[in-house]
Amino acid sequence: MFRFAPLAITTCLLLAAGAAAAKAPVDAQLLKRGRAIAQANCGRCHAVGPRGESANPKSPPFRHLARKYPLHNLEEALAEGIVVGHEGVEMPPFRLSAAQIEALLAYLNSVQR
Repeated sequence: MFRFAPLAITTCLLLAAGAAAAKAPVDAQLLKRGRAIAQANCGRCHAVGPRGESANPKSPPFRHLARKYPLHNLEEALAEGIVVGHEGVEMPPFRLSAAQIEALLAYLNSVQR
């Protein structure tokens, strides 16, 4: 008979829950909120949808961001406020709440090609 330490059992359960969550479909309302956040804060320069060109050619379309950056790395920058220039056109400063970051990152992941 095998005996598992409580920590080992808890760790296994957390890993299983995380794997199940990773496969779960993304909530349509979360994606809708994420798209609205992207459009309001970024749409002036970036193409935020699955098609189209960015208004500012130096601003990458959102559907291509994962080619250059691991999207999960944007979480901290979004919380602290991203300050980036696109060769003469500065991004407006903004900070997002944890719920807004979750929605925006879910949306960004949904439009990657």
